[in-house]
Amino acid sequence: MKHYLESAADVERRCLELGFLPFFRCGIPGFSIEEMISPEYWFTDEEGAWEWKGPVIREGHCAYGKFFNRKAGFVSRAWLADWANYRRSRPLASDEDTAALDDVVMQTIQVEGTATIQELRRMLGFARGRGRRTGSELADEVPEDEKISLDPVLTRLQMEMRLVIADFEYNLDRHGNPYGWGVARYTAPETLYGPLIADCTPAESFVRIRDHFRTLFPEATDRQLLKLIG
Repeated sequence: MKHYLESAADVERRCLELGFLPFFRCGIPGFSIEEMISPEYWFTDEEGAWEWKGPVIREGHCAYGKFFNRKAGFVSRAWLADWANYRRSRPLASDEDTAALDDVVMQTIQVEGTATIQELRRMLGFARGRGRRTGSELADEVPEDEKISLDPVLTRLQMEMRLVIADFEYNLDRHGNPYGWGVARYTAPETLYGPLIADCTPAESFVRIRDHFRTLFPEATDRQLLKLIG
């Protein structure tokens, strides 16, 4: 296995090769972009792993989001149907109110097609700002409270494979060059990749995924694999 990733194309090829590719260390040694990347492309002034995420997503062969123990990574299209089949069978909301908020956010994104977290805050009435408030009939179910955080909602929806990141948007300097941290734009995976239909039960999808990981990492413990798969 090649150790160093030096371009967005390298990241995409590795994801397609393995099927899954966490961005950060995930408990299985060596199985993350953080550990595979050439040091010059990780937290340096050079364009690197952080800037490569958008180009990989736009190629359309790998989905990106917080999929691995609430941390980011890629899943190849070949595994998306099984991944969604299993993950959607495991809702993460701790109570009915939390589940209702998750559904409101999800429905709002589906109505709009895509949305950034800033757009969601305005549309749902969680923040003051200019712009139309779309889907107000959904937002009326949620108290207007500026302290409500959408970050855990978006993380749960990604972990449940109900949302993915469609791209990252950057501010531009006076020369038209992007700078700063990219702002994620969220959408339903079906919007980007079409229907995700598995030909088996969620339990059978889990077995497929687990056996795949066991083949890739025969020395990994069941605990490590379960933590990664969710």
